[in-house]
Amino acid sequence: GGWPDAVTGSKKNALRRAIQYVETIIQTDISSVDNIRKDPVKVRDLMLSLARNTATVATVKTIRDDMVRGDADNALSAPTIYGYLNALERMFVVEDLPAWSPSLRSKTTIRTSPKRHFVDPSIATAVMRLTPGRLLKDFLFFGFLFESLCIRDLRIYADGNDGQVFHYRDANGLEADAVVVLNDGRWGAVEVKLGTKEIEEAAIHLRKLKERINTEKMMEPSFLLILTAGTYAYRREDGVLVVPLACLKD
Repeated sequence: GGWPDAVTGSKKNALRRAIQYVETIIQTDISSVDNIRKDPVKVRDLMLSLARNTATVATVKTIRDDMVRGDADNALSAPTIYGYLNALERMFVVEDLPAWSPSLRSKTTIRTSPKRHFVDPSIATAVMRLTPGRLLKDFLFFGFLFESLCIRDLRIYADGNDGQVFHYRDANGLEADAVVVLNDGRWGAVEVKLGTKEIEEAAIHLRKLKERINTEKMMEPSFLLILTAGTYAYRREDGVLVVPLACLKD
């Protein structure tokens, strides 16, 4: 993640810029957006919880429990948390990823909870004060942030093509990290994998999702795509595309 002005500057200044932005949100901006004062300590706790739950379907209850951490007497109520989240959304700080509800061949129940995302994953790292070195020591969390980075870029490219981005998750545990849907009905499913060892499993998930879609009511997918942090793009024998995130612009 990052900001345009930070790309050409030093790493230190880029990190400082993101932290300053987060501090401005916490101390002043979130209260001014709706002229309702909000406790900066609670705002920080909320943003920390959102950062820890990046790219997950964490509910408000999950977030509240994470914020409490043994201090239930000072916990925010669920309606107050919703108010804080609404303010962050109005400020374009958070942008949850809605669930996709396609027509399926079977009566499988589709989960409808959105996935939690900041508009840019650098906000998550800034609120947690993570340096690149510390982040690389937590590969699991790094994977969630990489997924959030991919979602950010997919949204940008989809918006430029009159499209939207969703995620898919059903009661049988089948998931797709992103589904790009254009206004004309074309769609494609995306899995995000930071490492190469998970590519085969991701391809299986994408093919299963394709099989579950009722193509009498919907189009066949325009693509099945695995986004990676790799170097080379290629098409597998099963037709699934494996593409580095940096290649999306091409």
